[in-house]
Amino acid sequence: MLVNNFILDAKSISKLASRGLCFESIKKQVNENVDSSLELWRAQGLNIIKHKGYFYFDTKFIPVEEAEFCIVDIETNGSKLDKHQIIEIAAIKVKNGKIIGTFESLVQCDRINEHISNITGITVEDTLNAPPLKDVLYGFKTFLSNAVFVAHDVKFDYMFISGSLTKVGLEPLLNRSVCSLGLAERSIVSYRYALSYLNDYLHLNENATHHRAMSDVLTTYGLFKLSLEKAQEDVNNVEDLIKFSKEAPRLKRPKFDPLLGLETEEEAVGEKTE
Repeated sequence: MLVNNFILDAKSISKLASRGLCFESIKKQVNENVDSSLELWRAQGLNIIKHKGYFYFDTKFIPVEEAEFCIVDIETNGSKLDKHQIIEIAAIKVKNGKIIGTFESLVQCDRINEHISNITGITVEDTLNAPPLKDVLYGFKTFLSNAVFVAHDVKFDYMFISGSLTKVGLEPLLNRSVCSLGLAERSIVSYRYALSYLNDYLHLNENATHHRAMSDVLTTYGLFKLSLEKAQEDVNNVEDLIKFSKEAPRLKRPKFDPLLGLETEEEAVGEKTE
């Protein structure tokens, strides 16, 4: 984890999420006042607390039902951070399965190619009166606060947003995160795990418009709730959930696509009734 040019190594991060990290280990790596580092990290969405002489992510002690999860989706005008930008961002904040807040905005952009517009339905004209990227990101960061960041294939959304923050002069994200794709692979049996496929298979969002940010957020919300219901019983706190989403065995996928089977059955029924 890179924090303003100071690095906490993977072993330290693992200890913060599990058995705790001693003061000396943090001090050795940050090379500055530890209290100042803790305050800085907290401002970036990462809350580290002291418990019985050791330091932990606070999420180690937050039950899943009491945690705030921020489910996020972005649309961009390309996949490369150095060349492209966010054109739409949406998020909902969820606690105990219920939506407690929403955030949604288009982003001013002067270059969206036809391919992206065909996928998302967003054109340059749609974004002309939208706020600039820095304003949108500042608003999103305020909305996110220190909630757990959730997205489908979370690495792309998290890193693109975090990198975009640094590009506009803001601090990068340090929030703990959960990948809804990884969580689904370990809690729900499915032939495929693309969000659009899961929506068709599980009927998560009947009004889905794939590749629009808020629509995909609401689909992910349905998937996230279902995954939590089916996760193993020993998933109690947020760090348990993060570990489960990364390390639990993936469920065995069916050999055949049940949606194709359903289509065949429906066609057969249609032929018999004609």
